[in-house]
Amino acid sequence: MAEEKKLGLFALIALVIGSMIGGGAFNLASDMASGAGAGAILIGWIITGVGMIALAFSFQNLTTKRPDLDGGIFTYAREGFGHFMGFNSGWGYWFAALLGNVAYGTLLFSAIGYFIPAFGDGQNIASIIGASVILWCVHFLILRGVQSAAMINLITTISKLVPIFAFIIAIIFVFHLDLFTNDFWGKGLSLGSIGTQVKSTMLVTVWVFTGIEGAVLFSSRAKKSSDVGKATVIGLISVLVIYVMITMLSLGVMNQQNLAELPNPSMAAIMEHIVGKWGAVLINLGLIISVLGAWLAWTLFAGELPLIAAREGVFPKWFGKENKNGAPTNALTLTNAIIQLFLLTFLISDAAYQFAFSLASSAILIPYLFSGLYQLKYSWLHKEPNRGKNLIIGIIASIYGVWLVYAAGLDYLLLTMILYAPGILVFRAVRKGKEGPVFNKAELLIAALILVLAVIAVIRLASGSISI
Repeated sequence: MAEEKKLGLFALIALVIGSMIGGGAFNLASDMASGAGAGAILIGWIITGVGMIALAFSFQNLTTKRPDLDGGIFTYAREGFGHFMGFNSGWGYWFAALLGNVAYGTLLFSAIGYFIPAFGDGQNIASIIGASVILWCVHFLILRGVQSAAMINLITTISKLVPIFAFIIAIIFVFHLDLFTNDFWGKGLSLGSIGTQVKSTMLVTVWVFTGIEGAVLFSSRAKKSSDVGKATVIGLISVLVIYVMITMLSLGVMNQQNLAELPNPSMAAIMEHIVGKWGAVLINLGLIISVLGAWLAWTLFAGELPLIAAREGVFPKWFGKENKNGAPTNALTLTNAIIQLFLLTFLISDAAYQFAFSLASSAILIPYLFSGLYQLKYSWLHKEPNRGKNLIIGIIASIYGVWLVYAAGLDYLLLTMILYAPGILVFRAVRKGKEGPVFNKAELLIAALILVLAVIAVIRLASGSISI
């Protein structure tokens, strides 16, 4: 790839911020308040901040120490823990990107529904048609070239930050400390223990931070490999500050119960409460721009990862085809065809957005966990400068990854296994004929466990004990 077509630092930062600040930021206040009081939300942000910063530093360190692993997420798992875990990290990340775009579809048309009532809450036939049109418009835009799509993402990232900053400034002026501190620990809200409340925030925080690895995924297209780590850390810290301000300040304008009951997007309702109808118009317009930008960024990710995985021999070679503009044609076409099928969940779930983002968050936990574990393993095995600091980073990132799997809960873990189970057949097809057995003993045990959990999930779905 020619130097002038590579991605610079600002484009990489925009990919990180653009993919993290999608639709989730505009519904963050109500999503967090739905299961936790102010104190538990604050604890949740502290845990998330420490964990995500450790994960960001892990990505930064690994891109510096192992620039040859320019596929990022799945290459770390493969290098540290074998071909099957590497495949599963890539497979899980791919489905997380798919499901993220499904969530964006319903949230986008709930915002458009504010202006055009025919789209309602974003979960009707009109919304499916509208989301489908957007889906394939983005598809053909990316086919024109990753670089042009990345530049459009830079523009939409800047555009989406304007209404968010307007919201934060407005809410600062009407913040009431008494309201914020009232029942700070949620004891009178029937939300359960502090631990239960904190756990309820975890999938939400993972969802809004998904995309932290965006620069890593595109590291092979970066002008300088050192920019990848910088973009990851700068993007994360910037977004963390924005998210904490959105959620904590909102609790000084409305109480937890009122926030939890707000329709999507809750930021628009809060802004209307503060300044009137024009505030809701501004936020909904911002959300439309934001979701379109995040949809573009996540479609870039969802197409790029299978392409890189195919080149690395992790996914079937079919995914590795590019057109004359360097766009991943086969990977992108299959990705968007699957998204199209998932858009039909708008009709069978009363909470398509919450279901899609929760499942997307759950699917990406394995890739995040194994990135942290590889940071720990690499730092342990290589006695290099700053080894102690890197070990601590790896320990924190690994503990955070394990905590997320636990906090996600059994239902979403089981549902995620339904996504991972078909991957076993794909992995077998890719590895068949290569040197050595398809599975070693440990991998065979893991594959069997995935299948058992997937069967349990299907049975529980059929019986109604798990609902979507």
